Amino acid sequence: MAAVSKYLTAKHCSLAGAAVVALYLLKRRLQGHSPKLYRKGSPVVKTEKVVPTDRAAVDKVFFARMLDLFKILVPQPFCKEVGYLLFIATMLVARTYCDVWMIHNGTMIESSIIGRSTEAFKRYLFNFATAMPAVSLVNNFLKLGLNQLKLCFRVRLTRHLYDEYLKGYTYYKIGNLDNRIANPDQLLTQDVEKFSNSVVDLYSNISKPLLDICIYVIKLASAIGFQGPVCMVSYLVLSGLLLTRLRRPASHMTVTEQTYEGEYRYVNSRLITNSEEIAFYNGNVRERAIIHSTFQKLVSHLRNFIYFRFSMGFVDSIIAKYIAMVVGYLVVSRPFLDLSNPRHNHSTHSQLLEEYYQSGRMLISLAQALGRMVLAGREMTRLSGFTARITEIQKVLKDLNQGRYERTMVSQQAKETGEADRISLVPGSGTIVYLDHIIRFEHIPLATPNGDILIRDLSFEVTSGTNVLVCGPNGSGKSSLFRVLGELWPLFGGCLTKPQRGKLFYVPQRPYMTLGTLRDQVIYPDTVENQRQKGISDQVLNEYLAAVQLEHILQREGSWDAQQDWMDILSGGEKQRMAMARLFYHKPQFAILDECTSAVSVDVEDYIYTHCRKESITLFTVSHRKSLWKHHEYYLHIDGRGGYEFKPITQDTAQFGS
Repeated sequence: MAAVSKYLTAKHCSLAGAAVVALYLLKRRLQGHSPKLYRKGSPVVKTEKVVPTDRAAVDKVFFARMLDLFKILVPQPFCKEVGYLLFIATMLVARTYCDVWMIHNGTMIESSIIGRSTEAFKRYLFNFATAMPAVSLVNNFLKLGLNQLKLCFRVRLTRHLYDEYLKGYTYYKIGNLDNRIANPDQLLTQDVEKFSNSVVDLYSNISKPLLDICIYVIKLASAIGFQGPVCMVSYLVLSGLLLTRLRRPASHMTVTEQTYEGEYRYVNSRLITNSEEIAFYNGNVRERAIIHSTFQKLVSHLRNFIYFRFSMGFVDSIIAKYIAMVVGYLVVSRPFLDLSNPRHNHSTHSQLLEEYYQSGRMLISLAQALGRMVLAGREMTRLSGFTARITEIQKVLKDLNQGRYERTMVSQQAKETGEADRISLVPGSGTIVYLDHIIRFEHIPLATPNGDILIRDLSFEVTSGTNVLVCGPNGSGKSSLFRVLGELWPLFGGCLTKPQRGKLFYVPQRPYMTLGTLRDQVIYPDTVENQRQKGISDQVLNEYLAAVQLEHILQREGSWDAQQDWMDILSGGEKQRMAMARLFYHKPQFAILDECTSAVSVDVEDYIYTHCRKESITLFTVSHRKSLWKHHEYYLHIDGRGGYEFKPITQDTAQFGS
């Protein structure tokens, strides 16, 4: 009992307790245990679907993804990214040789101290002092190269993704037609940055240890033989395989972390976007509950991730650091403790000490390099999570640009009737024919992307010069009709004849005011160069503002180049009239006016419609105002129950509205 009790010290008990706790936590993570994050009745927010097939792990799928992304990051053999890669490699080689020189010089300084040689001590100390600027320069050049490469990779990947994201209407479709990605803004900004940093850090954390291992193995082989370095490298392989297996949950946890981060950002941006409506409803308590619930879900996951990293850090330190040092001591001691080894039979004590110090330090450096290689697997596991997310948005953008999207196609109608297949809907099965001065719907089923059938068979024709008033109850399909006409939603059948996109203009009830000058508000989405190419002068723009009674804004601002936050500085009515001036500037063949004069007086509204007819702009108007019937020749009434009526407006037509 006495023999056992001497080992039961507080230090030993603490270490044993920490080991037990770490192993227990690690076992829970490996078994896929995770606390329940959702409670019954908790607010549900927009979440991103994690596709099981796109799992994040360090496997052949990960390396295939990395190869595809690397072609984007380094598009050709002769580019600045390759230059930075070579520059970093050169600095890594220089830094390794600096480390070897420092080991040798440090050993000689200590040897001169032990040998009590003042002259040698001064010489090697002077060498150390004169070499410091060069060593410091190498280290900082390495940091410079790494930071520049991170920035270059981020620029390449960001431009590539935004080229796909802003191609056509993809930026609209990714959130309204496809439900695979809920937070593209986070993927395009934060995740791209983290991916770029992780790739460069991994390149540095693998290249330097690999180079160190090669150099130190050669140096040590000449000093203590090949057996020692071979043992260390063998230990690297075995420990690396073990730790890679233990780290597998980290990839999925990284993906989940970024998903929850995006979710948390989404609810905060949603609060900012809808702050006025929420304030009118006094919804601060409810919104606080939603934000707190989302934040708590993120915090719970981060806490689990912290526990996982703690347990893995404990195991990493034991395997990659301390056991590696034990193996190093065993290897370096063999030539010295083996009395039959002829290498040191005639060496003096000073020579043995000098060789041991040099070999020992190289072996410690080799062990540290091996440890960094093992720990680099942790970075690779985390990188696999970012790679999975970047690859996912890349795949979705490619599908959307090719006209393919994925969405749950069980409609509200099917839920109510219990029939999931009321009608066969195939997105993109319709045909679009581009022809000027005509809009024709031929046997087109009007349906939402979710599969709700609004009108089974829609057919009508409108030629230039024939204004159409579109009316019907809310939710009947008026906006859906224009989304199909604007090619935002896919055709589920039939044939649509219409002009090209640029010849069809949409003016919403709440017009969009862009960032930029007063001129930009009128000519959007054109630029100043486009305006000059069209031959439209600022005097013509003055006339457009005068036509909608906004000339006072130009007088107030003093110049077309004045910059303001136009979304805030303009009133609702001024925004609507600015949108009409924008319509006059573009002069499309057809224009869709969606309640866009609701905040405008009747006399200004009359002038706007008269001016549109003068400019040969054919109008589709969504409005409940009776005063607008006189400006239209036909009306399209959608009853909201699957029926519609397209008829000319005559004196006998019953006008409805307010």
